[in-house]
Amino acid sequence: MTQFLASGSGMDGIKHIINVLCEPHWFLILSCVALAVFMVGYRTFTKPPIAAALAGVSTLFFIASCLDPNFFSIVSKGDNVPIVMMMVTLAFVLWIAFRQAAINDERMEKGEPLLEAGADDKVLVWPDLVYIELICLVLLTAFLVVWAIFLRAPLEQPADPNVAPNPAKAPWYFLGLQEMLVYFDPWLAGVVLPGLIVVGLIAVPYLDKNPRGNGYYTFKQRPFAIGTFMFGFGILWIVLIIFGTFLRGPNWNFFGPYEFWDHNKPAALLNVEFHDLFWIQMLGRPLPTEDVAFIPAYIIREIAGIAVLGVYFIAGPIILRAVFFRKLYVQMGFIRFSVMAMLFLVMMLMPIKMALRWTLNLHYIVGITEWFLNV
Repeated sequence: MTQFLASGSGMDGIKHIINVLCEPHWFLILSCVALAVFMVGYRTFTKPPIAAALAGVSTLFFIASCLDPNFFSIVSKGDNVPIVMMMVTLAFVLWIAFRQAAINDERMEKGEPLLEAGADDKVLVWPDLVYIELICLVLLTAFLVVWAIFLRAPLEQPADPNVAPNPAKAPWYFLGLQEMLVYFDPWLAGVVLPGLIVVGLIAVPYLDKNPRGNGYYTFKQRPFAIGTFMFGFGILWIVLIIFGTFLRGPNWNFFGPYEFWDHNKPAALLNVEFHDLFWIQMLGRPLPTEDVAFIPAYIIREIAGIAVLGVYFIAGPIILRAVFFRKLYVQMGFIRFSVMAMLFLVMMLMPIKMALRWTLNLHYIVGITEWFLNV
């Protein structure tokens, strides 16, 4: 397989297809589809033979991809190697959790006891727990020593305020926030949206007062809570880290995994404001510049964007209740459901705004620069 991939004849076409599919809008769509398919068929995909086959195919694909010099130069960077390991360990941990959930769901359907039923996992701190921790400490220390010998630390020249690296990237745990800065103002991308998303994910168990699923693994009994958490964590955090680590190159342009990071790549990205689309293109009128009846001109200028966001946050909960979450509304009640719906809509605003940026070059829906209120 590796020889075939290295031959090059038809591989350039395959690499081009993969590069296209790794464009941000396609990558986000495919990630959402993959997450939905996995959660629907988690009982099948987590079976050991199938999971092992998927892991084997993924490993062969990764090894074959490393034959490409551009791909290898990205994944072999000292900063990026831990991210590759994080993706592997994250997949392994998710497999363990969903596999136990699949087994428990099947047991409950058959009327059999759960895996956690009657389990006595208590151990003595001394010597059992301390002994296990000591072994882990020794093994991890040896692993880090070997790592430090064979993989040099990515140290660069002393910092120079006159010279900035290109691309200038934050640490991996901030790459998601740095990616969000492309689509929102700093106070929104760095404070408001991450705070609301984190608070929303923390509040899921308290808003969804379904008592089932406490103390044991299950997915069938808590599909909404687990699905929402997986979307917020997997799509809105891990995918953004992948963007910033592997797909964002010089000048913060997007590059495919097999594409050379060309510093001179043209960036055909224009800022299209929603008020320009509404006033100039739709109505054929210039932007309002004068106050009207004590209403500031910038409010009149952004009235269309304000109306769109108002309809989104006012009609959104009603649509969610009527179309998607009828049973959930009955379980939660009006107040809990309203809070959940608002947090859910704020979370969904991120991928919606990202998709609009990628497809229409839409800069801001509401752009009140006078107040630094840009959405």
